Amino acid sequence: MTAYRAAAAMGRTVRGRALVASDGFSARYDLDRIAGIFSRPQHELAGRSYVGVVLILDRAKGGVATAWMLHEMAARGIVPAALVFNTVNPIMAQGAALADATMMSGFEVDITRAVPDGALVEVDAEAVPPVLRVISGAETG
Repeated sequence: MTAYRAAAAMGRTVRGRALVASDGFSARYDLDRIAGIFSRPQHELAGRSYVGVVLILDRAKGGVATAWMLHEMAARGIVPAALVFNTVNPIMAQGAALADATMMSGFEVDITRAVPDGALVEVDAEAVPPVLRVISGAETG
């Protein structure tokens, strides 16, 4: 098991499969929030579902609309298990709080390069300091 400490986190401790890309994240422009998939064709995760996974991306993008959209997605249960970023903006932090979402950011490594896509991970937002643990490698087959 490998662990990565984060500078900041909010929410609960969750486990799930990692969906990883070095791209950014905007709930407004990158997602089909009804189908639960990345819909912007230029996004590295285009066509893949974000529902119930630990979403690991480079940076948060967007403004107030993204925050409200996270809340709306949470109300319908079409959300990632957790949001993990190298860098996050204050609006995304507010949106995650409004949506009661688990979120973590601020690692000493590029978390999008450190965690394999498909790995089983645990986001422990309650630890001091917060920590992301890679429990097992990517699924095969």
